[in-house]
Amino acid sequence: MPKQIGSSKPGQVLDAVPGQLLVFGGVDTHADTHTVAAVDERGGLLGDARFPATAAGLDQLHQWLIGHGQLVQVGVEGTGSYGAGLAAYLTARGVNLVEVNRPNRATRRARGKSDPIDAEAAARAALAGVATAVPKAHTGVVEAIRVIFVARRGAVQARTAAINTLHQMIITAPLKLREQLQPLTRRQKIAACARFHAKDLTDPGRATRLALRRLARRIGHLTTEIDDAERDLTALVVDLTPQLLAEPGVGPLSAAQLLITAGDNPDRMTSPAGFAALCGTTPIPVSSGKTNRHRLNRGGDRQANSALHTIVLSRLRYHHQTQTYAAKRRAEGKTQLDIRRSLKRYLARHLFAFILNPSEAADHTLLAA
Repeated sequence: MPKQIGSSKPGQVLDAVPGQLLVFGGVDTHADTHTVAAVDERGGLLGDARFPATAAGLDQLHQWLIGHGQLVQVGVEGTGSYGAGLAAYLTARGVNLVEVNRPNRATRRARGKSDPIDAEAAARAALAGVATAVPKAHTGVVEAIRVIFVARRGAVQARTAAINTLHQMIITAPLKLREQLQPLTRRQKIAACARFHAKDLTDPGRATRLALRRLARRIGHLTTEIDDAERDLTALVVDLTPQLLAEPGVGPLSAAQLLITAGDNPDRMTSPAGFAALCGTTPIPVSSGKTNRHRLNRGGDRQANSALHTIVLSRLRYHHQTQTYAAKRRAEGKTQLDIRRSLKRYLARHLFAFILNPSEAADHTLLAA
């Protein structure tokens, strides 16, 4: 009977080929090059090498790894950044990947820091089973949602900066111009500034009018870009998970963020608890002696945590079942913060069912409790 070896996918095993050395790889990724190391099943270092981060270089890296024996698993640093292309390349060729965090400070102080050392540490993390997180896939609709979402976020930040600059420029503008604009609302100020004209730039007042006009028009262009991105995101989310948007308090932006956090392969998380941990909603025990309590989890994806927080605030205001639950917990002596944390934990579990399977039936057991 052939020997079975572990896989990065839960419940999956691979058959070892008799006579072939079992190999575990590790890759330290960078913008221009990737450094790879390989170890055998007993932890012996087989070697390390550096390859360019190009299509030809990725193929050479793969061939170098499988040239040592049967490739069992590869630990990769930065699968969401510099290692994204490598992760997609190896996944397409059936290689089992795990996401590897950089070595902790104690290890770095003991062994030092270099690309081969980091690559070897990644390989040993894959061998020891310390690294178990399956990387996100970047090949589906969620990746399309992510890139549009990132572009929209940049536009929002740029518009906020332009609005703040326009506001400060009005404060320091010549008195006559300031008195003309100060009584107006923000929208009226932007519209008025967009209509300004100026030719003589040697006059500070006219130059200020020209600068305000440019800022106002920039704000208008960015607003149009943001609105277009929101329409695109809404269409994509509705097409992918219509049931998610039908949930109380869940808007297209919150739904998009939760989908991005889960990725194109949400099945890499074996339970709703894994998604809750990824969102930073799992309670952290801080019990000691007779004290039994939990504290806020400050880890995880804070953008996903923020999306859950927004949904909770909306449900507390408009959703009767959530309001009833909150009133019951307040009567038990729970604080508002405790209630929100419980609701965020519930929502992470509840909404993950729709992300994993859009036709999943709703689970309201917590709110009904």
